[in-house]
Amino acid sequence: MNFQQLKIIRESARCNYNLTEVANTLFTSQSGVSRHIRELEEELGIEIFIRRGKRLLGMTEPGKELLVVAERILNDANNIRRLADVFSSNDSGQLHIATTHTQARYSLPGVIKEFRALYPRVRV
Repeated sequence: MNFQQLKIIRESARCNYNLTEVANTLFTSQSGVSRHIRELEEELGIEIFIRRGKRLLGMTEPGKELLVVAERILNDANNIRRLADVFSSNDSGQLHIATTHTQARYSLPGVIKEFRALYPRVRV
């Protein structure tokens, strides 16, 4: 099981089970989407979707439960990425500004005040 498979399950529900639309949304091929679904169903030993021939019509009960968990996992993964971004951002240091006397006197004070509020660890 991997994140791509979970994204495919989520997008399948969002795209009304249209695998072409799922593939376009996730920038992959329809055959790749079908393969991921088949592999996940085989790995888990359950049918996730209700089918008529090759068309997906909806989700089975296990599929609906899987969707809830998949959405939670994908949201948590996104939260982890955001948290890492916050802690890895380098928002400290020094900023040197070259400007004319007129800009320094009239334009920059407000801008610098806003900048300092956003980046208090940067010296201007």
